[in-house]
Amino acid sequence: MKKNASITSILAMGFMALAMTMPAAGAKWDDTLSPEQVEATLDQKFAEGNYSPKGADSCLMCHKKSEKVMALFDGVHGAIESSKSPMAGLQCEACHGPQGKHNRGGKEPMITFGKDVSLSAEKQNSVCMSCHQDDARMDWQGSHHDNADVACASCHSIHAATDPILEKQNEVEVCSQCHTRQQADMNKRSSHPMKWAQMTCSDCHNPHGSMTDSDLVKPTINDTCYSCHAEKRGPKLWEHAPVTENCANCHNPHGSVNDAMLTKRAPQLCQQCHASDGHASNAYLGNTAQGGEVGNNAFTGGRSCMNCHSQVHGSNHPSGKLLQR
Repeated sequence: MKKNASITSILAMGFMALAMTMPAAGAKWDDTLSPEQVEATLDQKFAEGNYSPKGADSCLMCHKKSEKVMALFDGVHGAIESSKSPMAGLQCEACHGPQGKHNRGGKEPMITFGKDVSLSAEKQNSVCMSCHQDDARMDWQGSHHDNADVACASCHSIHAATDPILEKQNEVEVCSQCHTRQQADMNKRSSHPMKWAQMTCSDCHNPHGSMTDSDLVKPTINDTCYSCHAEKRGPKLWEHAPVTENCANCHNPHGSVNDAMLTKRAPQLCQQCHASDGHASNAYLGNTAQGGEVGNNAFTGGRSCMNCHSQVHGSNHPSGKLLQR
């Protein structure tokens, strides 16, 4: 297998831009090597451009017994016949860097990927981003995951026939390994059907970054919600200010113990704004044993405020000023 000279020069230039000022040529690959020494050694290898003329064949002399390594050839990254695959160019070294003396005595370090490796997430990701530059990833720089030093390989598995996170039933599980608060919310009594994989995190968020708050796929929170809840979009003849401003003023999109994923139950939710508005100025405790009347009180029984003000998302009725019809 032969290497592609043009790809060699591109990758070499990219990693030279990340070069450390103190190269550690000849450093041994062992547990005593600091992350800085590992990166310096790799930069030196890229400067020398010492790629193997045999490509993957040279790597497989040692690594062919590893099921994880060989699984690469079942997926798109190991597809030799594809011109977009690393196997069409520098093969294994397209991602792991030039072999140098890695297979001879010195055991020089190669680029490795994952959470528990010496190479920084920034440099790991620079390898992936050298190919994966498209509209879905154009906002990666400065995104939440980028700022948190999350490596691509922390979520994605390349040496596999199919990347597990691309399966809907796996996506939420992978995301919730870090986003534990959202995992707790989605298991509450009122939530989106994420635990059954009928929805996934990427339905609302772009994990590779976007120009919006919380890396949403739409320009605003409301636009994201309207993708499914189109009946709430409007415009309405009589609008409810907190609704048109932000759905999250009243709802927790990841789940809640209250009906309709409300952040608080009515009437407490409504009284956050309507504290001095006629009958709403009284402190109603709702359906509890702490003073609220149950059954014979329209302010606390049933749907509380929404017993009368049923059109809280807005009304198109000529007499709907109070969102009652």
